[in-house]
Amino acid sequence: PSTFRPPCQAKDRITTWKPSNPSPRLTDSLDNDLDTSEEALERILTVYAGSWRESTKSVYGSGLLIFHLFCDQKRISEGQRCPASATLLSEFITACAGSYSGSSLNNYVAGVAAWHRLNGFPWLLPADQQSAVLEGARRFAPKKSTRPKRAPFTVNDIQRIRSALNLSLSLDAAVYACLTVAFYCVARLGEFTVPSSDAFKNSPDDFITRAGFAEITDRNGLKATRFSLPRTKTSATVGEDVQCAAQSDVTDPIAALHNHLQVSPAPPGAHLFAWHHPTRGLIALSKWEFMRRLRTAARTLQLQLGQGHGIRIGGTLEYLLRGVPFEVVKTMGRWAGDSFTGYLRKHAMILAPYLQDTP
Repeated sequence: PSTFRPPCQAKDRITTWKPSNPSPRLTDSLDNDLDTSEEALERILTVYAGSWRESTKSVYGSGLLIFHLFCDQKRISEGQRCPASATLLSEFITACAGSYSGSSLNNYVAGVAAWHRLNGFPWLLPADQQSAVLEGARRFAPKKSTRPKRAPFTVNDIQRIRSALNLSLSLDAAVYACLTVAFYCVARLGEFTVPSSDAFKNSPDDFITRAGFAEITDRNGLKATRFSLPRTKTSATVGEDVQCAAQSDVTDPIAALHNHLQVSPAPPGAHLFAWHHPTRGLIALSKWEFMRRLRTAARTLQLQLGQGHGIRIGGTLEYLLRGVPFEVVKTMGRWAGDSFTGYLRKHAMILAPYLQDTP
């Protein structure tokens, strides 16, 4: 226990837990005869932290807890924890090797780094050294921590799922509309659902609403539907737009969306995929409820479904298999860096047209 780390939720640790050393922002203001109040410093923390999603802050908070537990065990003084030396940080990472997956450890270290910068302290572990020690730690990750490859959803999967749903029911209509829209928009499932039913009540501005989509027409008369996402994983402050167009089969996302809107009417400020719960009334579609209903339908069909992220991967593969250029699909899915190619599971099928001896 420490007065610098009062009990709080994981998502609040990064702003509530404080280093024992005074913030350089405060000492800088004193050196420059600036009248910077504690309230002003707190405002800096609040605005800075506002760039992170709640889920990101929760992960960072977990990393911060693990770091301080490590320091407690090593009897590291409060003053040495922030700014932490490169040696201490390297020792922390190596101590975690073998206990966490590579991605988890990356996130935990990022959380400690964010805590440093949030409080105005420098991060003393050089980038090349950090990359090297994290790569080494990744090789010691326990096998059980490695996620199985995420199986992509396919158009055939979606067609079969539709056969197990009753689209005249509020939940089923919302789930199917969300599934098809996310698939053809190549979107993250969390961008069209909420983490919990209460999340929308607490922060409605963070999620897409019934007023958040519009039909657009290009100069050639081709129509698409644009969805304006207020916050995304990579754009927490200004949001992003995603688009999709009508399809010629039962997986048509626009038809599914309009059916949902007809089955579950709601005001413009309601969540886009809000549905009518039998006892709770109109509620936002949570990721948990979405996946629960999909898995129930899949069991009925004896269909093996992947995780929610497989929807975005499936949409990516579908467009590539249609011959849409790589760069266009990468832009549609807002894929960053090499993660785009890392998720492709059917390289041979995608590249087959380019591998023939005749065009």
